[in-house]
Amino acid sequence: MAHPGDGGNPFAEPPDLDNPFQDPAVTQHRPSPPPQYATLDVYNPFDSHEQAAAAVATADLLRQQEELNRKAEELDRREQELRHAEALGGASPPRRNNWPPLPAFCPVQPCFFQDIAVEIPQEFQRVVTAMYYLWLCSTASLLLNFVASLAWFCVSTDRGSDFGLALLWALIFTPCSFVCWYRPMYKAFRSDSSFNFFVFFFVFFVQDAVYVLQAIGIPGWGFSGWVSALMVLKSNPPVAVLALPVALLFTGIAVLGIVLLKRIHSLYRRTGASFQKAQEEFAAGVFANPAVRTAAASAAFRGP
Repeated sequence: MAHPGDGGNPFAEPPDLDNPFQDPAVTQHRPSPPPQYATLDVYNPFDSHEQAAAAVATADLLRQQEELNRKAEELDRREQELRHAEALGGASPPRRNNWPPLPAFCPVQPCFFQDIAVEIPQEFQRVVTAMYYLWLCSTASLLLNFVASLAWFCVSTDRGSDFGLALLWALIFTPCSFVCWYRPMYKAFRSDSSFNFFVFFFVFFVQDAVYVLQAIGIPGWGFSGWVSALMVLKSNPPVAVLALPVALLFTGIAVLGIVLLKRIHSLYRRTGASFQKAQEEFAAGVFANPAVRTAAASAAFRGP
């Protein structure tokens, strides 16, 4: 006897009516099959989109590998330093001052030790290096400013005050800027010091204001900024050839100084530093000074 749906074939197998898993009430609730993952059968190496995706993935892997290699090198270097310190009985390894880089025959020896790759954590090395180059550019701009003021003084003797002040700024700002804002910034990132961060922010804010004044170039202030450069352009164009690049350099330094100040402030907020921590560091540093401890002990011994 033919069954419905067998196409009239008398030899067709009857449907499995006794199988509960073939019941439509059960099969409609079965989960859908999992998505098929890409295999070699469907992968087309000549597809431009797949080639681009593979290239991006390879570049990401290479970048991650380079980052891991740099971190491994830094860890190895720090481990060697610790081993060297342990070999010396727990004392820190001796480091000879290397900045400023002076020749051996010079009677004045370097005053500071500076090695950004060793002392500064890797995530802060870029901004510290940028600040170092900013200080170098600031020093170079003061020297060029002195040359431009000297040239202006040679053609116009009534510019003696600009020449004298340009020499004074070069002699004062060069060492003071390094000691007053670059070194505090360096030590702040080196040891996560809130006190040095506050010193840097206060001094460098004033330094940025000086950068803006240098770029403006008010006559009689010793800066070959835009106002002074445009003045000398009308009277003596050859001198303006020296003054205009100085004004442009002053402007670039002022803009870069403001950008780096904002960048360091954002990094400072992520380090967990605070004014209270700065006060605690300052108090600990003061009371750790032997002279202060001796004076306090003498005052306590004498009494009122």
